[in-house]
Amino acid sequence: MQRNDMPEFPPLIAIVGSTAVGKTELALRKAESLGGEIVSADSRQVYRCMDIGTAKASPEQRARVPHHLIDVINPDEPFSLATYQDLATAALADIAGRGRMPLLVGGTGQYVAAVLEGWRIPRVPPQPKLRAALEAEAQEHGAAVLHARLAAVDPQAAATTGPDNVRRIIRALEVYEMTGQPISAQQTQEPPPYRIETLWLNLPREELYRRIDARIDAMMAAGLLREVHMLLEMGYTWELSAMSSLGYIQFRPYFAGTATLEECVQRLKYDTHAFARRQDNWFRRLPNLTKIHALHGH
Repeated sequence: MQRNDMPEFPPLIAIVGSTAVGKTELALRKAESLGGEIVSADSRQVYRCMDIGTAKASPEQRARVPHHLIDVINPDEPFSLATYQDLATAALADIAGRGRMPLLVGGTGQYVAAVLEGWRIPRVPPQPKLRAALEAEAQEHGAAVLHARLAAVDPQAAATTGPDNVRRIIRALEVYEMTGQPISAQQTQEPPPYRIETLWLNLPREELYRRIDARIDAMMAAGLLREVHMLLEMGYTWELSAMSSLGYIQFRPYFAGTATLEECVQRLKYDTHAFARRQDNWFRRLPNLTKIHALHGH
């Protein structure tokens, strides 16, 4: 019997789906009817001052139902998958411990999978000097050299990492170098102690694209361009992971004077369509999955 099917465990509802599919409204209705609280699983909503482009729940929505893991850090602070997993696991336990219903809601599939599948993520902080040395080596001799070295110390990680995926190869070598253990041995899973029900909100692709485009038009009307400008004025640069994320980086050519605003908005729409297609790959793998058709309208 799977741990997350055991009757003595408290329930946990996960609501996932592509951007703009309607997760927020469904989550609010579920939370209100079940006495629940929402834990955000969105890699951009953790950043303060980035409200419109990340489609955060409004103050009114947050007044209806308590939300967790929104506005956690500033846009220039580091934030890792391991940090998210720790914070989300603690928030879910706190909600369940108070006899409330925890709802994990969001579209960052890797975040949802890490929590629901109980990934054991190596707690090795980035080593800038080691990384720089390995990157220089990959530049000079090619990624295949690093991939071969990884195969020697961690054949399992090498087998599941493409020989041209330099970033993942370097991370695996970094973890081995710092811990003396292969990253593959540290990436085991232990499902969390909940009876998990995952609702995958879905729409036909054309309808989803229309909804994405309408949402982006609404974001522009709500002042997305002002928000990006404000972040730049505050000194946040395009090189930051927060600023290079979807909804922000697409405006860089406008501020550089190399594209019109209309071109940048169109690029954001196309990039969001592509992002929505990729999101599905994560959702398919989640435990106790029920696919449900999103309601029409917003």
